[in-house]
Amino acid sequence: MKTTAIRLLALLAASLPAAGCGTIIGEGAGLVMGGQGSYMTITSMAADKDDKTLGTYTRFELGTFTDGIGGKMPPELLPRLENAFPAEVRGAHLPDNDTGKTLIVRGTIIHYESAGTMGFMLGPVEEAICRTELVDKGTGQVLGVANCVGRTKARSATGVKEKADGLAKAFVKWIESGFPEDMKTKKK
Repeated sequence: MKTTAIRLLALLAASLPAAGCGTIIGEGAGLVMGGQGSYMTITSMAADKDDKTLGTYTRFELGTFTDGIGGKMPPELLPRLENAFPAEVRGAHLPDNDTGKTLIVRGTIIHYESAGTMGFMLGPVEEAICRTELVDKGTGQVLGVANCVGRTKARSATGVKEKADGLAKAFVKWIESGFPEDMKTKKK
């Protein structure tokens, strides 16, 4: 019994440095990768999930974003989002033309959270959630609705910029999901 307990303690002690290395790697990745983005569809862009309805769009713009949380949204979030979104579009496999049919991304920030002291010690849980609409610029028709999330997951990469970067990534991932594979551009 005593031998088994000693072996378990030795195994636990040996695993601790590896856990620390994982934290270091995660924090380094957080600095390089920035915020993370994800989306959850509320109203689908098409009746059939295999129908890729966004293939006719060659231009993507940000529309109006509102504060749906009673003034708790940091004022610098939207300017940062305006910088991050075009960069994400350019980095994606989407057309990026100056002319053509335009898709507008607009929404309402419905949740904004910064990591407090406990969150910072236990692991950063910062996020911004935006009820987002994809809208045809020419007709004003809403094509789909989703909750898009910009999240930071590393203590080294927290703040408004990272959440804005994450939201921009979420918007582009959602657009890409409705774009036909054969129409996506090949980036070098």
